[in-house]
Amino acid sequence: MAFEQLKAGIALILEEIEKRPGDRHVLQEELRAKIAEFRALGLSVPEDIVRLEEQLGKDDSDDLYDNMPV
Repeated sequence: MAFEQLKAGIALILEEIEKRPGDRHVLQEELRAKIAEFRALGLSVPEDIVRLEEQLGKDDSDDLYDNMPV
């Protein structure tokens, strides 16, 4: 049951990221917290969620340079 609840929570967060891209960073932190819950409960994180987490990390590092003068 916990596994399905966590997956549903992640799905809701992803929907919110899509609806509110301006709040993406806050919602990404919520997503990372949900992923941490999976791990804390000893549940294996679904592969698609692992890939998403990796992609978010890459996106965050790209954002560091968005406002750099060239």
